[in-house]
Formats: sequence, C-alpha cells, structure tokens
Amino acid sequence: MSRKAVILARVSSKDQEEGHSLDAQIRNLRLYADRKSLEIIKEYTLIESSTKGDRPEFMRMINFVKDQKAKVALIVDTVDRLQRGFKEKPLLDELLEKDLLELHFVKEGNVLSKDANSTQKLMWNMGVVVAQSYTDQLSDNVKRSVRHKIANGEWPGPAPLGYLNSIDTLTGKKTIILDPERHYLVKRVFEEYATGAYSLAELGRKAKDWGLRTRKGKVVSHQSLHDLIQKPFYYGMMFIRGEFHPHVYEPLIGKELFDACEAVRTGRGRTQAASETKYPFILRGLMTCAVSGRKVNCDIKKGKHIYLISRDPANPDKKIWANENLVLEQIRDVFKSIQIPPALLAEILNELKKTHRSEQEYHNASIKSLNKEKELVTKRLDSLMEKYLDESITKDMYDRTHNQLIQRRQEIHEMLERHDAGDEQFRIAVTTLVTLASKAAELFDRSQTDEKRQLIGYLFANLQMEGEKVRYSLKKPFNLLQDLGDYKEWLPGPDSNQRPSD
Repeated sequence: MSRKAVILARVSSKDQEEGHSLDAQIRNLRLYADRKSLEIIKEYTLIESSTKGDRPEFMRMINFVKDQKAKVALIVDTVDRLQRGFKEKPLLDELLEKDLLELHFVKEGNVLSKDANSTQKLMWNMGVVVAQSYTDQLSDNVKRSVRHKIANGEWPGPAPLGYLNSIDTLTGKKTIILDPERHYLVKRVFEEYATGAYSLAELGRKAKDWGLRTRKGKVVSHQSLHDLIQKPFYYGMMFIRGEFHPHVYEPLIGKELFDACEAVRTGRGRTQAASETKYPFILRGLMTCAVSGRKVNCDIKKGKHIYLISRDPANPDKKIWANENLVLEQIRDVFKSIQIPPALLAEILNELKKTHRSEQEYHNASIKSLNKEKELVTKRLDSLMEKYLDESITKDMYDRTHNQLIQRRQEIHEMLERHDAGDEQFRIAVTTLVTLASKAAELFDRSQTDEKRQLIGYLFANLQMEGEKVRYSLKKPFNLLQDLGDYKEWLPGPDSNQRPSD
C-alpha cells in the first residue's frame, strides 16, 4: 500500500509566479512522488510570503495533514519553499514527533521523520538559516537605502500635509514639492497658533472653515493638528529615530515661527545623553541581573581588579561582587563550545552550496520578473508619448501617467540594485558565518576589548548573571552549532532516510 503525500509549491507574490514557475515546481514534485511510490492526495500552490502575516494557506495545509490521522509525506522543492524562518518549526516539529509527518526536501536530498538523526535536523535548520539570511540581506539593503536617503536629505516616506510626493521630470528621481492647494493653509495654522489666542480645538474649527482637508478630502483631526505643529519638517529638518537631519526640500515656514509655536505649546521634548563609563569594561551594558532584571554594573578596585555587581538570588537585598575574570572564563567556555569538527564543517559547507543554488534560482527569478516589468514600463512610456503627440490624451493625463510610470521605473531600478547587492552579501555572510563559528574561541581570545564586546553581542541573545553564574541563550544559528563535537553521529555517512541517487 502506497503512502499518502501532499505536495507544496510556493512563490512569494503574484509578480514572482511566472518567474519562479509554480508549474515547474509541481512537475518536479510529482516526478519525485512517482519515483518514491508516494500517492499524492492533495496539492497546494501558495502565493504568499513566508515571512509576513499569518500564512493562512500554509495553516490550511497543516490542518489538512493533521486531519489524516496517519503519517503524510510533505514534499517540497527546497527548504525555502516551505519556510524562510523558524516561526513554523514548532508546528512541524510537533507533527514529526507524533509521527504524522515526513518532510521531503527534493533538491537538498534530505528526508526527515520522527527518527531523523542530528545531521538531518542540522541540515534542515541550516537550510532555514540560509533562507532567512537571504531575506535579511534584502531587508538590510532596504534599511541601507533609507539611511542613504536620510544622509542625502531625502525624506523616506509620504510627504507631510502641505507637501506632495512627486517625480523630478529632469532626473526621474522621487522628490517632495509644496502642495499648491494646501501649503498656504498649513502655514496659516502655524501663524495663528503662534499668537497664543487659540486652542487646538478652536484652531481645528477655523482650519475646517478655511477649507483645509487631507489629500483624501477628510477634515484634519485635532490629533493631526497637534502632530502637525510639532513637525520640524516644515522649517527644513527631518526628525528620524530621535535625531535631526536637514532636508533638501523647500521649507514652508521659518525656524522662528516654529519656535514661537513651541513656546505656546506645553510639554516640550527632552534629550538624554547616553551614559558612559571612564574605564572600558568588556561587559558594560551587556549583562542583566537574573534577580532584579536590571543591567549589571561594573566597578574597578585598586586600578586592576574588575567586578560585576548583581543581586544575591538567595537574598535580593544583598549585592554580589563577581570577579570579571571568572565571568569571562564562563563566557569563554561558551565560545569554545561553538566548534565544528572538520569533517562536519566540510559537509555543512557542501549542503550550504546546495541550498544556495535554490536561493540563486529565487534571485534569478526575481531579477527576471523585475526586468520584464521594467521593459513593460519603458514601452508604456513610449506609447504614452505617441498618444500625447497624436493629441489623443490631454496634457494633464500625460503628466499624471508619466509621473506614475517614471516613479515605478525608479522603484524597479532600486529593487534590482538591492537584489544584486543582497545576493553578493548573502554569499559572503553565510559562508563566513559557518567558518567563523568554527574559530569562535580563538577569535575571542585574540580580540581586544571592543572586539570582545562585538563578539559577545553577536553570539548571545540573552546574557544574565545569577549570583556568580552566567545564564545565557544563543542567537540563531549558533544555538544549532553548540557542542557538535560531542556527537558521534555527526560523522558523514549513508543514511537510511536519504533518497538514493537516481
């Protein structure tokens, strides 16, 4: 009697559906099921992100597997088609432990069941780490792009009331201009409020009478006015993540008028300087007390003996002074536990190469889809010009559509740049991650104070003092790489659950 199987094909969005080929995934999975004598009872084709939202289609698939009351083989092309993070892992682990699920990753050649060994589990986890790393690299590129815009004085979001997001017709780049219909009314709000004669509620009623509306035609709320008069953007500054940055757009008001409004408004903002210590303690600010939950303080005695001060677990009112050397020795032991046997390191790197091929396919599919849309936008721009020259559309229609197409072309260009940069950084990051993990203790011993602080921050997700003992949890994937040298089964060799070569 053949075993039951469910096949899963996934792309992240409609835009990727053609480029990543759901049909090709389905064909490959059907062929695999046929070779393994698995009876396909359900096929799922998901067009959803595996990193955003609740993944309703994925959950429907999981519930279907649960309803079978017998072990089901879930067949997917690669790990990243199933998941790009660890949030789904508890669900999958539960089904594996109950012997209701068997995972088949076709291209990686990895099959996991209830009896899967540590090597198989590690390869699955590393596949998830690789998939998440690629997504993280793209996210990092978006953040870098935003930081670059801010450094250049460009506002990274929607224009405030009184301004409009637009496209510079000469450069094709995004810009922000004064809103011809509203900017003078917004300026009037500042001028009237600065007199001190009106409350915000009264000013809101006046602004409504003047005809001030949002771009969606709604009356400007009391809260919106309260936020508006506090925005430094109107006099030429952007306030982002607690810092001021000058912008390149035309100011609506002067700093003097803004300050006059601030003088009227109560509850001025405060700034707070970051605390520093005279001595460069290695563990300053990196550990919390397991008893009080507060940061562990550092102190130095006689100019050379450093102590960490926390609370006594047996008597929280009492302080405990732990010698820094004893604490660092415990942390050093953790670094020593992150060691990968040479044979296993070679096997992991080989598996990462396989997984990277899947990421490369995803990268190439995304690039192909974006380039195809870019060509389409260019054709539409050419067609739009012809319609305008033929006088089949008005100047307003031409300008509006032209701006939209130019903006989309710029967005596509930026997305292509992120993918190119992300792919290269991804290759470097993943290989370096595993290679460095095998030398963690050596690096820690050789490093100076600042480098030690960076390594500790890189390795530990949580670091606590409980009396004189260090309690900790590790960041992914280091939690997967701890104490690997203690396992005999890490040695590479044939596995009964792995599919034979065809």
